[in-house]
Amino acid sequence: MAEIPDCKKDNQLDGGLLSQFTSFFRGGTTGALTTLLVFPVYKTINRQQIHNSTIRQAVAQLKMEGLPKLYRGVLPPLLQRTLNSTLLFGLHETFLQKLTLSSRAAFPSHTMSALAGLATGVVEAVVFTPIERVQNLLQNSQNYMKLPTLRHILFELNNQNLASGYYRAFVPMVVRNTLGSALYFGMKGPIYDAVQAQGLPPVVASLTSGTLASCPSTFLVYPISTLVANMQKRLEGEGSGVRACWRVLWEGRQRSVLQLYRGGSLLFLRCISWGVTTAIYDWQKRRRAKPKGIL
Repeated sequence: MAEIPDCKKDNQLDGGLLSQFTSFFRGGTTGALTTLLVFPVYKTINRQQIHNSTIRQAVAQLKMEGLPKLYRGVLPPLLQRTLNSTLLFGLHETFLQKLTLSSRAAFPSHTMSALAGLATGVVEAVVFTPIERVQNLLQNSQNYMKLPTLRHILFELNNQNLASGYYRAFVPMVVRNTLGSALYFGMKGPIYDAVQAQGLPPVVASLTSGTLASCPSTFLVYPISTLVANMQKRLEGEGSGVRACWRVLWEGRQRSVLQLYRGGSLLFLRCISWGVTTAIYDWQKRRRAKPKGIL
């Protein structure tokens, strides 16, 4: 009889590990479903960021390049967004569980969720800065001649140190990811509860909460994303720091906030895609939590 508590602890540990693995798996499958569909939208936004062009100009440029070039560079974002959702949801669930168990103060659940989002954002920046670096080099049309393939890009980056090579713009990435994750996870729960309180189905509540929770973070960190894209788009001139690159970007956009948000008109589509991602993830989570025998 004395061994029963240890058995219970082992079962709880196994259940916790299984739950964490399931969160990572759900996040990965969710992120992979939308990547190929939304890639042209993201590429259009990226073109506006690095070339300071209008939507019409960016779309015309992509049409001129043709369908094969449209999906040039799709592999890094496919990997990035699948890994992003895997780590985003998996790590958040893990950190949230750890914080909940270790915290003695009665913090509100949305505060704990936001804190877990901060920790998640740091890990995301460590993992995804090299991937985003390669992606921005691939998508910059000015690199087509000098860096025609992924192999050429990797060769050049391997010859540089980490700070100017793969981890170019790491600090802005940390700021962007921690702020974005904290806002998204901190707001998602309260919005979901408010929508569901109106009697709407859970899938509608998830879609709405994901969309609305991602809007503030998406629009707030967009200038940082523009800075990252411009810092990472070329191999030359990597000696410039964040402040110097920001001054160049600010002057290049004629010191205009509207110019700084060039490409931001398509961010509503990104928010909607986050709503879909949230709905799919929550649906998988509810489906697993539903007792057997209940359809």
